[in-house]
Amino acid sequence: MKFGINSLAWQSPFTEPSKYFQLAKSFGCDIFEIAIEDFAVLDAEAICKAKDETGIETPTVVGAHGDTRDISSDDPAIRESGVQYAKDMVDFCNKIDAKVIAGPIYSAVGKARQQTPEEVKTKWALGVENLKVIADYAGERGVSIAVEPLNRFETDFINTVAQGLELIERVGSPNLGFLLDSFHMNVEENDIVGAIKLAGTKSKILDFHSCANDRGTPGKDNFDWKAIAAALKEVGYDDYLLIESFTPDCKEIAKAASVWRPFSESPEAIARDGIPFLKSLFN
Repeated sequence: MKFGINSLAWQSPFTEPSKYFQLAKSFGCDIFEIAIEDFAVLDAEAICKAKDETGIETPTVVGAHGDTRDISSDDPAIRESGVQYAKDMVDFCNKIDAKVIAGPIYSAVGKARQQTPEEVKTKWALGVENLKVIADYAGERGVSIAVEPLNRFETDFINTVAQGLELIERVGSPNLGFLLDSFHMNVEENDIVGAIKLAGTKSKILDFHSCANDRGTPGKDNFDWKAIAAALKEVGYDDYLLIESFTPDCKEIAKAASVWRPFSESPEAIARDGIPFLKSLFN
């Protein structure tokens, strides 16, 4: 298992790879997950240089799926924009040697509505159609897509592993799998351990986000982390365990994710305390 942190915990948008890769290394991180918010300020060359300097890897990236990046939108122009954004993420992955794009790629974060059965049917059809396009494009370029179920307050589409399995099965692409997130599972799954086992046996887990029940430091919460670690071991998952928290400066999704306050005494404390705790689970 490789351990790390998501850039959204420290900086939004991400513009200083050297500074934050060095900081991640000082707290024992093996990997650093970049949130792709704004391509205009992302510097692939600087990221690769920081990787070489620190030995930190970037195997995964996450999308920032705002209103204009919604592949299941009723608006064709927005759907097209969402598909292009995903393709651009794939191309960026190739520049920094990332292998997984993770997140709620099927919709926009914060899009939570009461819908008619016909509206639900249309949403599913559009999401499946466009996710297939994205998955095919990514697969041809050696990149996998990790679908993340979100809690009901952040999406009306995929909330549970069971729904995620339906989406993955309907798309039918071999490079689709799951990003599981302890925060979202705590809201939506009756049995977090059972959900992990379902994802790992019926599909594949490509990424795992760990944070407390309040989105803060893992271990300072009400989770049974030993049981979560045992479930991941049981399904053979030993790839990436990342702390995902948020700075309130994240304009793309802060409102949709209800990020109103700091989640620890300092952004650095999340990694300082969280990384050793997560590593202790897998010794």
